[in-house]
Amino acid sequence: MSKREEYIAAINIFKAASASITEDQRIGLLQQAVHQYGLSFDEADEILKTSGLIVGQIINYFQVLGLSLVELQNQDESTVAKSIEAAHKDLYGKSLQAGGLPRPDGRTQEQWRTVLNQARDTLLNNHRRLEHISTIQNGKWETGTPIWEEVLSIPEQDDIPEHDPTALSTSIPDNMVLIPAGEFQMGSNHVEAAEREKPEHIVYVDAFCIDKYPVTNAQYMRFIEENPQWRKPSIPDTNSRTKQRTPSILNKYHGGNYLNDWVENDFPTGKDNHPVTHVSWYAAMAYAEWVGKRLPTQAEWEKAARGGVSAQRYPWGDVLDSTYAECDKDVGQIYPVGKFLENNYGLHDMVGNVWEWCLNLYDEDLDVLISDYLNVTSDRILRGGTQLISSEPVHIDAYQVSNPKYTIVLPSSYHTKFIANIGFRCIWEC
Repeated sequence: MSKREEYIAAINIFKAASASITEDQRIGLLQQAVHQYGLSFDEADEILKTSGLIVGQIINYFQVLGLSLVELQNQDESTVAKSIEAAHKDLYGKSLQAGGLPRPDGRTQEQWRTVLNQARDTLLNNHRRLEHISTIQNGKWETGTPIWEEVLSIPEQDDIPEHDPTALSTSIPDNMVLIPAGEFQMGSNHVEAAEREKPEHIVYVDAFCIDKYPVTNAQYMRFIEENPQWRKPSIPDTNSRTKQRTPSILNKYHGGNYLNDWVENDFPTGKDNHPVTHVSWYAAMAYAEWVGKRLPTQAEWEKAARGGVSAQRYPWGDVLDSTYAECDKDVGQIYPVGKFLENNYGLHDMVGNVWEWCLNLYDEDLDVLISDYLNVTSDRILRGGTQLISSEPVHIDAYQVSNPKYTIVLPSSYHTKFIANIGFRCIWEC
């Protein structure tokens, strides 16, 4: 199926769930076409124009969040924002807990969470909030008005991928968390975001399970015990005539600092539950293959990190919080997994402890990439950030581009004198 056909199939799935969309949803679908499916804006616009979708259903976002317009109008902007965030977090959490249970209004839980996100994003923006108030007071939208009348030419039904974004019946492996299928807002439009982190755009991701914590020293030790070729290169015995070394990975698969803090093939005393660090992308891929998993794509990692909430700087909100990551003292340390609070999906340490390898760079054939990873030579992506100094980036959108051989990264773009430790976590395809 071509990218165009995939996009048409996605539109039909969207249409099957709801025949009407708002203007914001239309823009989101266009962004998805450009960023996820590689279509031009004009091509995507033409597809939407022949879809038969309807623009015009009025949704009162104040009612969606259970907020009183009259009461909010008498509050300062900070209080309004806190009320919106609190209402959204409460309703979003309840929807996640509901799993695949249908809603009385006919929406799926995934569709309801999309509405909740739209409500929050609209009402948090003062300009958009005022426009929304004007709209619901004056009734500007005309319901049931088709904006395009041509019939969409679609693939045969057998070619349309089947997605069940709310199915939570999957048997979840131990110490993993199920991330439901669906769209999320990837990237950032934040004023402090780097240009490479922009723009915010909608991406669809299939359901997957992800490790609750980064891979630990103890877990990695079991891997190298069964796979001696991935052991740390040992120092030769100078008293031996042969000066033989313990079999280890070839230098082409690491940059010289592999398992740098280990002594021979033993991790530091008392750090069995710390994230394994100083591992190359190749080593992370080998471990993932050994346990029957794989590394997450950039989109999968970011969706998991966001915890179901869009447009925020950190997995917990928009302000650095030392209950979720070390950010106000003793920076430069690596901490045991699970020391800090989890995000809304129940994941720990998504930012602030170690950088984490991702599977892909940008648009790559994942099947080919996984089956032939030892021959990959192009740079890979690291996500998550590590709080080595107080100015180190730990926001969700921060990332580094690194050679897959490297086991350390010097993020010179952030002007730090410290070397950032590299770890990883795995996902399991549902």
